[in-house]
Amino acid sequence: MTLIDPVALTQALVRCPSITPEDAGAQDVMRDALEALGFACRDLPFGNIKNLLARRGTDGPHICFCGHTDVVPPGDTGQWSCDPFSATIRDGKIIGRGTADMKANIAAFVAATSHFVKDNPDFKGSISFLITGDEEADAVDGTVKVLAWMKDNNQLADFYLVGEPSNPESIGDEIKIGRRGSLNGILTVQGVQGHVAYPERADNPLPKLVKLLDVLTDHIFDMGSNHFVKTNLEVTSIDVGNKTANIIPSKGEARFNVRFNDKWTAETLTQEIRKMLDGTGIEYHLDTHSNAEAFVTKVGVLTDLVSKAVSEITGKTPKLSTGGGTSDARFAAPYGPVVEFGLINKTIHKIDEHVMVDDLHTLTAIYRKILENYFG
Repeated sequence: MTLIDPVALTQALVRCPSITPEDAGAQDVMRDALEALGFACRDLPFGNIKNLLARRGTDGPHICFCGHTDVVPPGDTGQWSCDPFSATIRDGKIIGRGTADMKANIAAFVAATSHFVKDNPDFKGSISFLITGDEEADAVDGTVKVLAWMKDNNQLADFYLVGEPSNPESIGDEIKIGRRGSLNGILTVQGVQGHVAYPERADNPLPKLVKLLDVLTDHIFDMGSNHFVKTNLEVTSIDVGNKTANIIPSKGEARFNVRFNDKWTAETLTQEIRKMLDGTGIEYHLDTHSNAEAFVTKVGVLTDLVSKAVSEITGKTPKLSTGGGTSDARFAAPYGPVVEFGLINKTIHKIDEHVMVDDLHTLTAIYRKILENYFG
């Protein structure tokens, strides 16, 4: 049985400049590694996105590792200490775009699987990999559609482990057992354009827009819940398009985002926001959009399983967290329990993104222990 080196596999993946939606050969690297371990691999493209579903075994229990091979752009490559797609090893670090988010995490689980399968070639159950190329962008043709395909074809897992970098400072700090929802809003107030010297002949929309935003930003939606902090609204943009100081604009537009806990859904939150705005008596137009509902995995056998594996390898008791932004775990949540655990997230999306080689080996050992505990 082939044993996979997580460092070499990380380097091979990082050397594929797979900036969404380009795959750049990353999933071919994954296919080659997994087929060598006896996995049946299936390409599931949607739109212009490549997705890979690989499975070894046909029976339960079934654990599915979810990850993404797409990365964000490197930014100004002149600021990097090396080529961002060279996967250079220096001072115990693998440097490169997508190392922490999240190619090294994927490599660690493949490596862990290779050791587990070598030691347990006849294990009872199934291991699968759901690898998408559409996590960093709109996330409409990736994990969400593969999971729907899995449901339609009786391939759903009993437990989903997402390899997002979940630890803020060191391996074993946190396990993500849920995420807040995210709601985007565009608030528009119409007015009548005119000369600032003749305000009676115009209708300035901006004071009205400011009053509406005051209502939104001053409102306390809740005080949090058992596993979540309180719901938070942030105004992210106020746009007028007015480049002249002596013109009252005809329209004002503001954008905001709400990160909400499990006391709300996107629908009930939108209803609450409209109710607040309606109470001002100001005419407005509101568009909202959300592709991320809040979710939390019930603390129990599976969360304990991951916590136990982390403790056995690191000696730490990880915090069960729901902090941070959205991830593809939100798509798995409707189909079964999901937990996120991976490397350190301090350098994700930054110049000289990197992972420590020692951390990569530690994560591989944790993933291996998760498999042993899950099938044991």
